[in-house]
Amino acid sequence: MLNLTSRGTAHTCDGTTRRDFLQVGTLGAAGLSLAQYAAAKEVGAVKPGHDERSCIMIFNLGAPSHIDLFDMKPNEAAEVRGPFSPISTKSGDFQISEILPMHAQVADKFSLVRSCHHTGAAVHDAGWQMMQTGRQFTGGINTPHAGAVTSYLRGRRSDLPAFVVLPELMGRGGGNLPNGQAGGFLGKAYDPFALNADPSQKNFKVPDLLPPAEIGPARLERRQKMRDIVDQTVKNFEATESADLLNNNFHAAFRMMTSSQARDAFDLTKEPQAVRDRYGMNRFGQCCLLARRLIEGGVRFVTINTFLTVFNEVTWDIHGSKPFTSIAGMKDIVCPMYDRAYSALIEDLSDRGMLDETMVCNIAEFGRTPRVNPAGGRDHWPQCYTVYFAGGGVRGGRAIGASDPIGGVPADRPVDPANVVATIFHSLGFKLESHLPGPAGRPFPLVNLGSREIHELFA
Repeated sequence: MLNLTSRGTAHTCDGTTRRDFLQVGTLGAAGLSLAQYAAAKEVGAVKPGHDERSCIMIFNLGAPSHIDLFDMKPNEAAEVRGPFSPISTKSGDFQISEILPMHAQVADKFSLVRSCHHTGAAVHDAGWQMMQTGRQFTGGINTPHAGAVTSYLRGRRSDLPAFVVLPELMGRGGGNLPNGQAGGFLGKAYDPFALNADPSQKNFKVPDLLPPAEIGPARLERRQKMRDIVDQTVKNFEATESADLLNNNFHAAFRMMTSSQARDAFDLTKEPQAVRDRYGMNRFGQCCLLARRLIEGGVRFVTINTFLTVFNEVTWDIHGSKPFTSIAGMKDIVCPMYDRAYSALIEDLSDRGMLDETMVCNIAEFGRTPRVNPAGGRDHWPQCYTVYFAGGGVRGGRAIGASDPIGGVPADRPVDPANVVATIFHSLGFKLESHLPGPAGRPFPLVNLGSREIHELFA
């Protein structure tokens, strides 16, 4: 591969530099042969008329308690119902917890699915895989994230990447498994652009949108001209589609580094302070605001990790005993930040006329146990939990599916991770019966065979 900027400076856990996105450009980097690439682009996997659709995936890392937030059981015993009371919402169709009052005010714009479940292990990273890709990783096959599939099928529509993760990729989950936030078998060329910075910090900037310190503008321009000469030489000897693809990928990376549009999209100082305050001057709040700006700038898929890991910070992982927090701690620490940012994002997208074309999905790896544990928390529970969707063609204000009386298992309209990912793809206009070029050149179904979107959301 050709390297525009010489050595990189920051390294990821796999030993590559964060500036390696400037080195992509070969079909091998994407894990595809030329024949596979051509076949994938000819299958017609995208419906016409959906090019303006985007997706913001909020991944509630750690797993919120569905019973304490979205699927309350006020008539059950105290060890089931927990300490909080339900409140009415603007939807008129469902109630949610009193500790999410701002959610209640925008509930006419989102719909709950209270019957999600999966059969994977009750460990965080197993759920991360399944909910973001629609599949559990087996047989050495790492399935691509929904955003990577979007990047592959749709490509860029601006100088910005097609797929971005904020504020950074997930950390450890305890199971020592891949987290699902990658291009998988599509190849590293479809990995997301990860911010790797906290946008709430003073003087926040994105290092990878600036040339390395040792390379000034003039030197960078000389390297571009040198690359142009190499490209022309290659084309003179081998005018192939693979050479064109290499060239296109390189210039897309170079364009991002030198683009004022890309810099502006990441520049939160262009927002009025009142808007920033509305989202909350914390990491998650400013990530939500940044996601809106990136979608406006042309990014197709943004994933926001509410937290980075279940270790060393208070998250949705409310086991009760230290170092975890309790149900009460969720109320005091996590929910105020989360409630403010989510409601601001939904209202902002709606006010700007963007919500109809932007799906916002809130998902997690599992729910929490139906009964409060002796430490005052709840433990892992993949057997039943709640996810919710707004925008992107979704009709808000409804509760779909139901759990049993204690929130333990689905009682109506069971939904699994494949249905969730199919719903995202449906909103983005992908044909669910289509295939991707999988490992060893074999066609790989876009979603699990037989899996369909949660059609009630769109009725």
